[in-house]
Amino acid sequence: MPVANPIISRESRVKAGIILFGVTSLTAFIGSTGSIQAGSFYAALTQPTWAPPAWLFGPVWTTLYIMMAYSGYRMWRRTLTLTHPALRLFYGQLFLNGLWSWVFFVWHWGALALINILILLLLIARLIQSARHIDDLSAFLLLPYALWVTFAAVLTWALWQLNPVSLAV
Repeated sequence: MPVANPIISRESRVKAGIILFGVTSLTAFIGSTGSIQAGSFYAALTQPTWAPPAWLFGPVWTTLYIMMAYSGYRMWRRTLTLTHPALRLFYGQLFLNGLWSWVFFVWHWGALALINILILLLLIARLIQSARHIDDLSAFLLLPYALWVTFAAVLTWALWQLNPVSLAV
């Protein structure tokens, strides 16, 4: 396992932190922008009995985004490059994460939302595997995210199946 260079300037640490927390926050913003009407749309859908209430999503995602950003920062601290293959996976999963809200809540494309979230889940699994080779805590911090996205994928499938007219594509 690579060890972080102990002589990293404070300026480099701050810049990397701003970049990684910034791109993660940007993803959260893009996703939340796509979710502006999510509450009313989600409430209007036929729900499985095990579906969580709409208010739960905000606190869960906020916690997960913080953990994701810190995981990315720890990977950077070990690799000292923002273009490491693991961090490229990190950026890729962020893209799909932000896109999902638009596909589901804005465009109401159930099948494409399911495809999106399944690919997202594969990227997260690959990211965790890559992170394990860099820093065990970075990988561990991503596990709740993987579990939540797994749950979200099952929920996406269930909502699509229960609402074929509202989530046609």
